[in-house]
Amino acid sequence: MAGRNDGQAGGVQGTDAVLMVRPAGFGFNPDAAPTNRLQQRPQAEAQQVQASARAEFAALHAGLLAEGLRVCVVDDTVVPAKPDAVFPNNWVSFHADGTVVLYPLQPPSRRAERREAIIEQVCGKLGYPLRRRLDLSRYEREGRFLEGTGSLVLDPRQRRAYACLSPRTDQSLLHEWCSLLDYEPVAFRATDAHGVPWYHTNVMLCIGTAFALVAAESIEPQDRERVLDSLAASGRELIEIDRAAVGGFAGNLLELSAWDEALGDMRVLVMSARARRAVEGPVWQRLSACVDSVLTVPVPTIEQVGGGGVRCMLAEVGIG
Repeated sequence: MAGRNDGQAGGVQGTDAVLMVRPAGFGFNPDAAPTNRLQQRPQAEAQQVQASARAEFAALHAGLLAEGLRVCVVDDTVVPAKPDAVFPNNWVSFHADGTVVLYPLQPPSRRAERREAIIEQVCGKLGYPLRRRLDLSRYEREGRFLEGTGSLVLDPRQRRAYACLSPRTDQSLLHEWCSLLDYEPVAFRATDAHGVPWYHTNVMLCIGTAFALVAAESIEPQDRERVLDSLAASGRELIEIDRAAVGGFAGNLLELSAWDEALGDMRVLVMSARARRAVEGPVWQRLSACVDSVLTVPVPTIEQVGGGGVRCMLAEVGIG
């Protein structure tokens, strides 16, 4: 349990419900690797990789339930093969007003992940009230992509959508999404140490109720002050990490909201064991003080082979 620092922030950022897709064919995706430098080819056999991924998935699922969160688990289908199906937040988002958005995905092999059956199960199991559907997947035919809450890190309180531009995050689609969802776009460029754009915004930026964790050094100098000023204007505590911490998935975190009979709304920060190791000292002290509880789960196979962390494994249901 951490001591919460509310700062100037009011209300709760995270949802109490998430979608998870249990992997049926998890593995290294060469289709996605050219734009995702965090992926690494496994040394183990495919069967062992799949078994490890399912065990890591089960551990995260169990941890979320223990924190009092609601989880809709849907099984991936074996055919067609979908090595990245464990990352549903890239193809769908479920908003509090009943809007479901479907997104255009850059790797062609990932497009089969969009399944109507999954949306139906979220509605049935979690009581999600589907009222409007926005399908942006048609832009795949034009070679324009926006990969859900991988590309978009949202600040519902300020109605701002932050997006690190990359081959998977198209600026014109960002503006269209913001127009449809009533958000203000905050586009910027950010790169790794080799000058390669981060493939998704959610590996280098996380916004919670009382904090904004950001790899400020990776933001291009011409954009940095504007982005940091925007984050600071929300009243959140600004916590900076470096590029090395991003490589340890320290930016790939998600704050969720659980309910405790005695304490009321509980801010639960979900992160991987690798991310926890990458965030130490004063940074960890400041971050943990902004939430009530921290759920830490090891997902090394999913991070290494899939190039995504715990945040990527969770699609919030009912975001602003």
